[in-house]
Amino acid sequence: MTKTILRALAGETLPVPPIWMMRQAGRYLPEYKATRAEAGDFLSLCYNPELATEVTLQPLRRYGFDAAILFADILLLPQALGADLWFVTGEGPRLSTVTTQADFDKLGRGEMIHDRLSPIYQTVRNLSQRLPEDVTLIGFAGAPWTVATYMIAGQGTRDQGPAHALKSENRPLFEALIERLTESTIDYLSEQVKAGAEVVKLFDSWAGSLNGEDFRRYALEPARIITQELKSRFPGLPVIAFPREAGEGYIGFHEATGADCVALDNSVTPEWAAEKVQVSGCVQGNLASAHMVTGGEDLVRETRRVVEAFSGGPHIFNLGHGITPDAKPENVQLMIDTVRGT
Repeated sequence: MTKTILRALAGETLPVPPIWMMRQAGRYLPEYKATRAEAGDFLSLCYNPELATEVTLQPLRRYGFDAAILFADILLLPQALGADLWFVTGEGPRLSTVTTQADFDKLGRGEMIHDRLSPIYQTVRNLSQRLPEDVTLIGFAGAPWTVATYMIAGQGTRDQGPAHALKSENRPLFEALIERLTESTIDYLSEQVKAGAEVVKLFDSWAGSLNGEDFRRYALEPARIITQELKSRFPGLPVIAFPREAGEGYIGFHEATGADCVALDNSVTPEWAAEKVQVSGCVQGNLASAHMVTGGEDLVRETRRVVEAFSGGPHIFNLGHGITPDAKPENVQLMIDTVRGT
């Protein structure tokens, strides 16, 4: 096994951690903006395999990352299930809502999603043929709780209040939605693996708003079911889980779910995470994405801090969240040079 990401995911401690960035293909790059303009709009870009392949490859040409992550969006799955999806410029995604049994009954399943998502699978096939041989291809999906929060509210919300309200007021409907998303996510990720994804990542961006038993039932348990079923279908498949802002919930997440790697946001320190989380397996993270905007000595110092803190075990260097549109491309290069000691 020569790909550094796969070696780290298998539990190997490497002298230099492999690097990739969440949202590494995106709005901070001029070449991305040009391709996005060619596509016309964001969804057209996601569903155009040739252009989606191009934007996935752009940061690799510029920076030489150790992994490429499929260019897509976590809300393509609810769209494939039958939800209406559109993007409002400057505000983000909007969806038709699922708040009643009648809304839920309109959702599809099974083969229906694959018809809609076939261009995404083609992008994965393209990438598996075009990536440099030392670069790992990562597929991904949103975790059921996070995707459900968008489907229930019809948009992103600050506190995920509508989803919490439905969970309290109509638990059977809420749990039916989580179950439908769990089974559909398994099928979606399975097709990505068949198309060539070597690793899959589960993004639970709003896991931190779940507490106690709710965290166990709606963040941890779906991640366990998805991970175990994928590993049953594809023995040896590495899985990265990202229960963002889980705090103490990060502890034991490897063991509880079977994930090979737990990705960390920057609300926890690397020193704490090395002691509490990395002891259980590979970790990914967790430089604050703000450093990609501000740069300078703070970026260098904090990058070295993350590398040093996790140097005693398997580690994939990444940000604690996605890179932001106002990031400066030269700061990304400085981060990479600092990690690699060049």
